[in-house]
Amino acid sequence: MTSQELERQLSAGKVAMLPTDTVYGLVCLPTHPAAVAKIYELKARPREMNLPIFVRSMEMAEQLGLQINAAARQFLLSEYMPGALTLIVAVDGSKAPAWLSGREEVAIRIPDNELLLDVLDRVGPLLATSANKHGSKVDTCSFPDSLADLAGEPDITLDGGQLTMINSTIVNCRHNPPSIQREGAIPQGMLNLLTHEG
Repeated sequence: MTSQELERQLSAGKVAMLPTDTVYGLVCLPTHPAAVAKIYELKARPREMNLPIFVRSMEMAEQLGLQINAAARQFLLSEYMPGALTLIVAVDGSKAPAWLSGREEVAIRIPDNELLLDVLDRVGPLLATSANKHGSKVDTCSFPDSLADLAGEPDITLDGGQLTMINSTIVNCRHNPPSIQREGAIPQGMLNLLTHEG
């Protein structure tokens, strides 16, 4: 599927399951409430648990009213972006769009995937989460395993074969110093070195 076709489908309110640079994920445009609801249904995820966001750049994040502090800026400008690094940042409610209403923080990532980067350029930020049920231990690097684990069928599926990456590393940039909430593809030692250099 081309980025143009994926753009058309997402803009029509569809939910896509596709390979990212880490695992298989579910994505949709945050401006389509029915699509957002479908992701929660597919994952059997509690609605009070917010979904992460794919962005194309630091500038796109700032346009959403996200507070990019010095630590987040350092990570966003590092060699790990685009890549398997998720940052938790604060939200300025006075500048955020309606779909971020009520959220004090968000998890953002710039995926190292050409198709997704092209689509992000075309449609703006995407809600994105792993393609599995909430709390499941299924292999999200396997297309058939991920698809079978979901509580229903996404509108669009892209089979990229068996993936080899692991989950992204999650860093909470609201803490001082930033704290690692999940160690994944990027080891803690590399991130510690980066912050010490800063």
